[in-house]
Amino acid sequence: MFGPGYALRVLSRKVNQYRAVIFGKLIQREYIIATKKMNFDYPLVCRNEKAFDEYHGQKIADPYRWLEDPDSSDTKTFVENQNKISEPFIQAYPFRKQLHDTIKKMWDYPKYGCPRKRGDNYYYSYNTGLQNQSVIYCQKTLDSEAEVFFDPNTLSTDGTVALSSTAFSKDNKHYAFGLSEQGSDWLTIKVKDVATRIDKDDLLKNVKFTSLSWTHDHKGFFYNRYPKSEGKADGTETDMNLNHKLYYHFVGDDQSQDVLVAEFPDNPKWMIGAEVTDDGRYVVLSIAEGCEHVNRLYFVDLKDLGDKSIKEFGKVLPYTIIVDNFDAEWEYITNNGTMFVFRTNKDSPRSKLVTIDISKGISSLKDLVPQHEKDVLEWSACVRDDLLILCYIRDVKNVLEVRDVKTGKLLKDLPLPIGSITSFEGRKEQSHMFYGFTSFLEPGIIYQVDFTKPQSEWIPTRWKQIVVPNLKSDEFETEQVFYESKDKAKIPMFIVKHKNVKKDGKAPALVYVYGGFNISIMPSFSVSRIVWMLKCGGILAVANIRGGGEYGEDWHHLGTKEKKFNCFDDTAYATKYLSNNGYSSSDRIAIQGGSNGGLVVCATANRYPSDFAAVISQVGVLDMLKFHKFTIGHAWTTDYGCADIEEDFKYIKEFSPLHSIPSTTACSRYPSTLILTADHDDRVVPLHSLKFTAELQHVQGGNSKKNNKPLIALIDTKAGHGGGKPTGKIIEELVNVYSFLSLVLQGVEWKD
Repeated sequence: MFGPGYALRVLSRKVNQYRAVIFGKLIQREYIIATKKMNFDYPLVCRNEKAFDEYHGQKIADPYRWLEDPDSSDTKTFVENQNKISEPFIQAYPFRKQLHDTIKKMWDYPKYGCPRKRGDNYYYSYNTGLQNQSVIYCQKTLDSEAEVFFDPNTLSTDGTVALSSTAFSKDNKHYAFGLSEQGSDWLTIKVKDVATRIDKDDLLKNVKFTSLSWTHDHKGFFYNRYPKSEGKADGTETDMNLNHKLYYHFVGDDQSQDVLVAEFPDNPKWMIGAEVTDDGRYVVLSIAEGCEHVNRLYFVDLKDLGDKSIKEFGKVLPYTIIVDNFDAEWEYITNNGTMFVFRTNKDSPRSKLVTIDISKGISSLKDLVPQHEKDVLEWSACVRDDLLILCYIRDVKNVLEVRDVKTGKLLKDLPLPIGSITSFEGRKEQSHMFYGFTSFLEPGIIYQVDFTKPQSEWIPTRWKQIVVPNLKSDEFETEQVFYESKDKAKIPMFIVKHKNVKKDGKAPALVYVYGGFNISIMPSFSVSRIVWMLKCGGILAVANIRGGGEYGEDWHHLGTKEKKFNCFDDTAYATKYLSNNGYSSSDRIAIQGGSNGGLVVCATANRYPSDFAAVISQVGVLDMLKFHKFTIGHAWTTDYGCADIEEDFKYIKEFSPLHSIPSTTACSRYPSTLILTADHDDRVVPLHSLKFTAELQHVQGGNSKKNNKPLIALIDTKAGHGGGKPTGKIIEELVNVYSFLSLVLQGVEWKD
């Protein structure tokens, strides 16, 4: 084996490998140089110069209004023509196949969800690696052999039917589940017999943004639906979602027999949440208007129905009002008789736990666990009847506590590495709990805690360790920095990179942001980001800009309405920090965001076009003057304001991405831009991305040769806002994103 020619063969092989690497780098560099010399020939698009909308006496041009009709032949032609530009450009990346194969190979690892005990069985989600949808398994004990309970992959050949809201009846005989098709928010609810695993005839439609809560007599459940629309409702429509109603479905009945139990016709934008309490006696109604974390609080005492079932009662349920305003959030945690525990931000922007005796009303409110001086109470749950689990956010990292349900006294801190809790399973009547943990470099660990043991032994143990083959996490490093924004505010940012990457300003960097709706962007694991760092030499930066929930409601409100500009400043100054501190440089940095984050990155590009080289906007909210007129957009006015209000219009017009693209005279270096959307996105309808793309190409592309960078859009089909997207489509989109970045950023070199 190790004969005389062995050393020569090894040397020859290494020389050939070296040549291949050098040749590959030359190809990549030459291709990138070629792209920088390209002048993109964008499609000729009809621009209706006579289309205007009037706001408070001011006319605003809307030349691409015709793109608001998703069914018109002109819109379909526009989409086809955009893809004819973007697809060849992205697919021509010389190392696209290697990128695709590497992401796919690394993605192929087992993924587990938290087990939940229902009846005598444990149920959990499991994906072997590349299955389009995760499968629900069940087993008698945590150590026994598992078997398939429900496999959504059997419902479609392409994986575009996804499992959404689910709930077992209290006796574990029935399983209600929602199915979403092609990424739409619309659901179809069905019911499965748990013992036989056969679907019953129940079929509930027109369901969206739904509760799913069984009454404890096991006869049926509460759910939400909208009135049947006159037009289509398949996820491609743009009609406003109004008049959210609460129904009760009796198992075995036709949907036409369902009982309307709550509606508010005088307030068509209100949305109703319903939850049956732990003891089964009450139904807690949470009524919201918009996405602000506030709600009205009502309850129904089911004993008031006497001997009648909800079906026999047959009409709107009699409810009692506890809170009848939108001043604060009230989230039901548990109750003992009439004594209820709620998580609330009432006079506490970082949230706290309180008790209310509902027989006495809001005047009986008392603090159970006061607001922490710095940490944000993210959620709480009751286990073992007498214990509360509290999850806090501490400087964008989760911590867990166990407290006494009656006194609020701290009993134990549960040790937790630096990272995030991604899932939790535990019930008041159960003495075990499970939670999932992840971080930038940890694919996932599912812990369990056994509360039947003495308090000193409440120690988390691993139920499942999720392992990515050949991932060497110790080759990477994560740091958290706090950088100054434009107004000197300190903004937290995680920076993750391979340890071999030097701080010489030559590494490409991807900055991810969100900054809205009180949503916290916590550390999470991503295969594609690992590939970006490992194979492309890239840096990942996650900036926790204002508008999110990382530091509570005050932090959130610093990035809403007239203060939304803070989000754009925070994003730009994150890129400045990377440039000024040797991580990267402006021609090597990209910013990325989706949904609200898509708005943030596009608005940032309009205001700071020379501070970075590329923008990735995914399903972004980009027409800020009209967003409230489509599907559920009216709910976002709590974060953005509304152009129909004159004071709001003044600032919205200034940051609306569609209406603030700088001219080539004002800006000769607009960053390369990739706009991603999908035809079945009925959350942020694709017209936002289509209109913005048309305007961007007109203003910055057009006949001017000053900007020869790609300003392109890629429009997916049979996909929506992101939820339930099959694995195959997820990987394909990620390959497109990183191919684009590899082509337009300096310093990206594929490493075999």
